[in-house]
Amino acid sequence: MTYLEGTQAFGGMGSPNPLPQSATVLSEPFRTNIDAATSGGSGGANKLWLPVWSGEVMYAYDQYRVFEPLVESRTISSGRAMEFPIMGSVNLKPAWFAGEELLGQTNDHKSQTIAVTLDNRPIAAFFELDNVDLMITQWQYRQELARQAGQTLANARDLQIASYIIRAGAESVLAADPRLKSGSDWTKSLKDGPVYDSIFNANFGYLDHAGATDQQSTDGALGVLAAIEDFMIHLQEINADTNGVTCAVTPKTFHDIRALGVARDSGDLGGGAGRPFFGGVADAGGLGAGLTNAMAGLSDSLEYMSCRIVKTNHLPNWDASAGNVATSASTGIANGVIGEGRYNLDFTANKVATTTSGNSQTQGTVGIKGMIWQSKAVASLSLQGMKVDTVEDVRRNTNFTVASMMAGTGVLRPECAAVIVAGATGVINQFNSDDKITRTILRRVLGMTPEYVNTGKAATPYYSG
Repeated sequence: MTYLEGTQAFGGMGSPNPLPQSATVLSEPFRTNIDAATSGGSGGANKLWLPVWSGEVMYAYDQYRVFEPLVESRTISSGRAMEFPIMGSVNLKPAWFAGEELLGQTNDHKSQTIAVTLDNRPIAAFFELDNVDLMITQWQYRQELARQAGQTLANARDLQIASYIIRAGAESVLAADPRLKSGSDWTKSLKDGPVYDSIFNANFGYLDHAGATDQQSTDGALGVLAAIEDFMIHLQEINADTNGVTCAVTPKTFHDIRALGVARDSGDLGGGAGRPFFGGVADAGGLGAGLTNAMAGLSDSLEYMSCRIVKTNHLPNWDASAGNVATSASTGIANGVIGEGRYNLDFTANKVATTTSGNSQTQGTVGIKGMIWQSKAVASLSLQGMKVDTVEDVRRNTNFTVASMMAGTGVLRPECAAVIVAGATGVINQFNSDDKITRTILRRVLGMTPEYVNTGKAATPYYSG
């Protein structure tokens, strides 16, 4: 039996305490005082392990989630929706002369609301076992199941949030957004974010492509850095916050960026060894860390132009739309489905009408290659955190356990998100004469229906539009 120092339970998390000296704690394989550890007194074997295991699941969820801390996250205690206000701006009198009356009206400071709703059904991780004693006496067994349950929920939630970051990069600013100003002066700064397509960089198709040469991978990685620079300029131009900006790519693309400047053949060593961009070399900007650090952990990240570059296995880059995912014969669950219908888009960016051509690509592969966003772009909503239940099935002589959570996602500020998408030819002649993938085209090839709308009601105190 292993006791974790700094915790108050075997595998549970609590306030740091020194290793207990009680001979009972050190010798007993599980808690013997059930009433002291659980509410409602003793109630069978489940009372022994369920409270501790629940905490371990929550701890594992917090450890494995990636995107939830990088967006606007809220927890509600009741209800199904939360409304976020979009505030307008105050009026300005550039020169206020003596005796001139300032005439105010209720439209001077309009505001609207965007509602983020919970999904209709919860997400759940579950398992069934026939020997509950293992959950009581074997910490390693219980901890592994807790890790898998927490990681499974975190992975599912990451995919849902990533799907909505992509949606935010395809939505357009509301025509009635109170922040929009008429005219063309300095006050009219709000605009849709850019779409980084193969016109922006022709080598995006080689990102995360197994057949790409070193030169093509390098050019694609440099294109990601160029997109980050352009996105930071865009945020400044719309007077948005430039803190909390993140770029998410696949592990292969991450390490292509990490390896920029690293010699690949003898020709790269002409005049001496090169200076890796992210090798921690002071003369090269001090980016990254020395090459003794492989940065092989999924939690490792790079910093470039105040943007954090993270790697993830949960970047949606497949066709998750209806009719394009196979159903597992053993579980009856569709593989590749992210959640409700609004999450399941064609992330290969190839969903167009049958009378038009698709998003073809003459080099590399098509689809979503990365996403860049500021934390205010998307909201993540949850209802009272996580719930863990277990029930003994006498007929089957098993114990069935479920860890579930009610969550929801919504777009708050689409101008603060952008996607890197490969492929332009084929969409060009059908939709746009200048070969550029606009947000309107992106929504079409993703098979996406816009849902970013004003949801304010007269009953809402801060709504006056």
